[in-house]
Amino acid sequence: MTSKPPACVASTPLAAPAASVRYDYCQLDDNSPASTDLAEEVALAIAFNGISQAVMLVSPTDLEDFVVGFSIGSGIVNAATEIYDIKLSGSGSALHAEVEIASRAFWNLKNQRRQLAGTSGCGLCGVEAVEQALPELDVLPGAPLPPVHWLEGLRQRISTFQPLGQHCGAVHAALFMNCQGELLLGREDIGRHNALDKLIGAIERQHIEITGGLAIVTSRCSLELIQKVLRAGIQTLVSLSSPTGLALQWARRHNLNLIHLPQHSAPRVYSPARENRP
Repeated sequence: MTSKPPACVASTPLAAPAASVRYDYCQLDDNSPASTDLAEEVALAIAFNGISQAVMLVSPTDLEDFVVGFSIGSGIVNAATEIYDIKLSGSGSALHAEVEIASRAFWNLKNQRRQLAGTSGCGLCGVEAVEQALPELDVLPGAPLPPVHWLEGLRQRISTFQPLGQHCGAVHAALFMNCQGELLLGREDIGRHNALDKLIGAIERQHIEITGGLAIVTSRCSLELIQKVLRAGIQTLVSLSSPTGLALQWARRHNLNLIHLPQHSAPRVYSPARENRP
């Protein structure tokens, strides 16, 4: 079979609903009318090579970035080169993404689905489901910690990359800083996982060099975010909220630099552990 060149772009343009829409409300104390913009969300059904995989609630922006990042961050493909085409369709709050991926990636995906089909009850319980939640991932080679001045005033600087959040709130953001300490791009979404998926997809689609750079998330840092960053090969993750214990364990086990940036105190390096630092 002749291999196809990677697409990594949507083959069909899609007119998605606006990222925010104005809604009327009234004041509880005096019933006076007012209106405000609220963040929108849509249901995006994702199918790989004709087989439905997931339905995600996402903000209707940067959907191609999301599909690419979701595919990589979920371990469905190893790289964007295994994605041949993305077709977006639908309207209103119900959208569809038909994704064509390489045969090897599709074969692995079908094997995973067969494993899950044999589990009992809710369909997520059992050894296979746990193994999917706690997969074997490659250990990163390790990278130096970023200079502290890269993170100075970061909370204020990232506001430029959060137009939707600044306008109507209710969304998370994920950003990328390059090896020079420059903020290059950011993505927003109602879902913290989705925002990071969009960022990873944007990095892949724009061929941005990740060596020496770092990802920044505004949300709580749980295990799923650690796994997505590891699969993307980004070696440093900065979180504006505390990590969970399991996230910290995985970061240390996989050589990921994990830094928490509290609102009113100095950055806290959770990984590598103090005894493992040079």
